[in-house]
Order: sequence, then C-alpha cells, then structure tokens
Amino acid sequence: MPYSLRFSFLFAGSLALALTLVSGSLSAQNIVPAAPEVAARAYLLVDANSGAVLVESNADEQLPPASLTKLMTAYVLASEIDAGRVTRDDQVTVSRNAWSQNPVFNGSSLMWIEPRMPVTIGQLEQGVVISSGNDATVAIAEHIAGSEAAFADLMNKHAAELGLYGTYFANSHGLPHPQHLTTARDLATLAKAIITRFPEHYKVYSQREYTYNDIKQYNRNKLLGEDPSVDGLKTGYTREAGYGLVASAERNGMRLISVVMGTDSARARARETRSLLNYGFRFYETDVMVAGAEELEKPRVWKGELDYVAVGIADDVVLTLPRGKRSDIQRDLVLMDPITAPLALGDAVGELTLTLDGEVLQQIPLVALEPVEPAGFFARIWDMILMWLAKLFGG
Repeated sequence: MPYSLRFSFLFAGSLALALTLVSGSLSAQNIVPAAPEVAARAYLLVDANSGAVLVESNADEQLPPASLTKLMTAYVLASEIDAGRVTRDDQVTVSRNAWSQNPVFNGSSLMWIEPRMPVTIGQLEQGVVISSGNDATVAIAEHIAGSEAAFADLMNKHAAELGLYGTYFANSHGLPHPQHLTTARDLATLAKAIITRFPEHYKVYSQREYTYNDIKQYNRNKLLGEDPSVDGLKTGYTREAGYGLVASAERNGMRLISVVMGTDSARARARETRSLLNYGFRFYETDVMVAGAEELEKPRVWKGELDYVAVGIADDVVLTLPRGKRSDIQRDLVLMDPITAPLALGDAVGELTLTLDGEVLQQIPLVALEPVEPAGFFARIWDMILMWLAKLFGG
C-alpha cells in the first residue's frame, strides 16, 4: 500500500477513534449513577432553591422525630420575634416544669436552666438549637403561649400553614408520645422555611459551641466540623426514633437539604448524610434556566400604539438537572394569535414549554414585559382591515 494512502487510513482511523472517545466522554459526563444506598428508615435529598427531589425513600412515612421537633420550636420562636411579640432580650421566668431537674427530662439533652437563674430568649434559642435542651424548649413554650399544650397547638398551626400534612406535634421537645410524628419530606420543607424566612436565626445553627450556667456544650451536628459547606440544621435521638439528622449545605451557590431518620448511631447519621450531600453536589447542578423579565420574543401587536411588544416570563425559572444537561433543554414558545391592545404589564400572551429528552420540565405563562396602550380610532380600524386580510389570505 502506498505510504500516502496508508497515512490517510491511519489518520481517518485515528480521527474516528478520537471522535468516539470524545462522544463517549461527553455521554459519560451526563450519566447519573444510582443514588447511594442509605442505611436509614427514611431519607430525602432536595434542592432548596428549585425544590427538586434528588433522592428519597419512605419520605412520607410518619415517624417519631425526637429532637428534630426542635426545628419547629425554633421556627415558632423566630416567627414570634419577627412579629415583634417577643425579643431576644426578653427575660424568661423558668418554672419548675421547665427546670432541668424535672424528672421528665432525666437522661435527655439539657441546657441546664434553673428557677431564679436569669436567662433570656436569645440564650434559650441557642440552648434549643445548639445544645438541644429539652428544658429550654419548655421555657420558650411557656413564655410564648403560657403552657406547653398551648404552644404545641401553635406548632401545629404553623405546620398546617407550611403544608406539613404528615406532621403532628404533642410537645415542644420531641420526647416520645404516640401521636407525635412527622415525615422526612415535612422536615425538609420546615428546614427550607427556616433558611429562607429567617436567615438571621439560621446563623445560630452553624454555631459550634455554647456555654450557659458555666457548662460548655457542643453542637451535636458533627458535620459542621467535618464539611465546611454544611451550615446547619439539627440532630435528634430517642430509642424509639433512632438517630436522625436534618442538614443543609451550600456549594457554588447550590443549596441542598438532607434528611435521614432512623439510623442506628450518631456516626451513621453523619455518614449517610455526607453520602447524600456528596452525591447531589457531584451529579446535579441548579441554576436559572430562563431569567424573569428577559425578552424572549417580540411579536406583532394589533390595535396598539406599539407595533411590537416584548414578551417573556415574570419570574426566574430555577431548575435542578444532571450536570451537563443544561444545553440540551429545548424551548418552545407558543404565542396567542392575534395579540391585541390594550396590554398591561404582565398580561398573558402565550406559553413557554421547557423540555429535556422529550420530557416536559415546566410550562410557564408568557407575559407582556411592557404595557401597550390602544391606538387611535383610525389606526385601530386600519389594523382591523389588515387582520381581516391576513386571515383571508392565510398570512
């Protein structure tokens, strides 16, 4: 075989191999492996911004939450502070019911508050979130609602408002009660509400230690010291519930919330949470796929002072996708025909459909991004004639 011909064959073969390798590499980048097996009775991994559920198992099974209950106790407290009904500086009277020596608390986590010892709402909030003090939750409950039973009713009202349909609270601390139940999905929803509605209060969840009554206690969420991206939330344990952990982490602007319930040890709940978070960050990405108020099209508008109107969507579309798949999203714009004035800002003029690999991801109304006032009488008549001609001749 002549050298030049042999070289051509070799070059063609090398090029084909290179293209195959590149194609295979790109395909491999888009492959999402099966989720890790998690040794927990129930678990959930969700993106906090898009709401996309990345991994779940038994996420709607009602289970005892143990001290994960305190997420709602702290949420109610933050709500009361936000509403101005209490402040962090409020002095709280510690009743014998809230006293750390109450036999009900025997063997459980405590802040170690005592009657006649000064304590503020701000200190109690840290005692609930950081040291998981059951005594602190009762002191907060009595200060806000007068009794723990009344506070539990307030907790359930907030739960209903948040759509926590698998949740019922019988107390403020999470010690066993046959009706005191929640779900992994509800806990993720509650965690998101804490993070988004009360960012200043959420900062407390990342605090590593806390001292009260000359007793230093450490945050039981060990991931705070092991993973710099983890910045909250809460652990829980009772014999009935097992070991649970609700955690949140943020990497490169992507925030995930993980819930594991019913693991067999404190080490296991941290390990399984770490596994879920690493999986989510490694294989998924969350971003604004279509920006709100971005001009997507400028169609003809009839009978208006303007001949064309800018249209788009009202709010950002945030989606969580397998890494590398963003460029595969297809946009399909369907506009009303005809579009006629007057148009107010935000009036619907069509629909945007986003699809990926043949699956519809979202359908979003297309709206006018600017108002269009009606044209004068003769201009409207002229447009009516043009519309009639266009219809008549199929234009």
